[in-house]
Amino acid sequence: MVNPISTRRPFIIPIFLPHAGCPHQCVFCNQTSITGAQRDSVSPEKVERQIHEFLKYKGNDRRPVQAAFYGGNFLGLEKEYIKRLLDVSAKFVKNKEIDAIRFSTRPDTIDHDRIEIIKNYPITAVEIGVQSMDDGVLAMVKRGHSASDTQKAVALLQDRHYQIGLQMMVGLPEEDEAGSLSTAYRIGELEPDFVRIYPTIVLKNSLLARWYENGTYRPWSLERSIAHVKTLYLFFKKKNIPVIRMGLQASEDLDSGAAVLAGPYHPAFGHLVHSEIFLDMATEIMGHKSVSRDTATLKVHPKSISKMRGMKNSNVETLKRRFRLQSLKIVPDSSLPEDTLALSP
Repeated sequence: MVNPISTRRPFIIPIFLPHAGCPHQCVFCNQTSITGAQRDSVSPEKVERQIHEFLKYKGNDRRPVQAAFYGGNFLGLEKEYIKRLLDVSAKFVKNKEIDAIRFSTRPDTIDHDRIEIIKNYPITAVEIGVQSMDDGVLAMVKRGHSASDTQKAVALLQDRHYQIGLQMMVGLPEEDEAGSLSTAYRIGELEPDFVRIYPTIVLKNSLLARWYENGTYRPWSLERSIAHVKTLYLFFKKKNIPVIRMGLQASEDLDSGAAVLAGPYHPAFGHLVHSEIFLDMATEIMGHKSVSRDTATLKVHPKSISKMRGMKNSNVETLKRRFRLQSLKIVPDSSLPEDTLALSP
């Protein structure tokens, strides 16, 4: 049973299944490092405890609540195990403590038989790990599926009116900006409900780590990754496809460097991308208005103040130098959309 799609961002209760159900070890993958969870079987009892615990954190937050199975290949699990995990989660939906269930899975595990397993559960969204739509790149990173598997999976889910999220990666071996943009175009043609974009990070104890150490693979820089993800974000925005995350979710292992060997990891990667977009917008509007005074004032929505300022006020300083200003004020204006700005007269 598919619940109606809410237009509000849900309150997510994450349940991590590191590598569970994965038939392959992708070259970039070390889910234990990404999630901070150990590669043990997650029992229904543990799922129940996790949901109860997160419901305490929710407080008075009135957003829809979803239990989300991440970090593994959900439909690659044993049939009875899938049912046990969904049964315990569905009890919370029945009791109106949460609103729905979502999960991430590989495209090649989405078929008629597996959809039959889940069809009577209150699942709203299914996220698919696409990573690339180039079969050569997919083979290189040992994904074990093809681009056509993604196309077939999306068609099956769309026929059953599930909300679909597609996840892509940038900086994969043998894929440059042009190849990554081609993947974005093909994802756009599939018309998903939302997208996640992840830069490729060299995680310790991954095959990619060995390639990095022997010089076979060179990760993208943070600056290169931000610039390209900005391009992808603007492309999807033009297609009216929300990008709900850019960059890996921060964790203790990632932030401490214990899990990352190399690559463009930053705990606020998405914020950096948005800041670059606001810097571009400000540069354009200030240049168009021919700012020549010693001071200027930009107005943005209150939620976008930090994006406009940039990390450690970097955007403000850049604009002051660029336009030779003594002072640049950033002021809140709740009448503006969150993704726009205005120059005060």
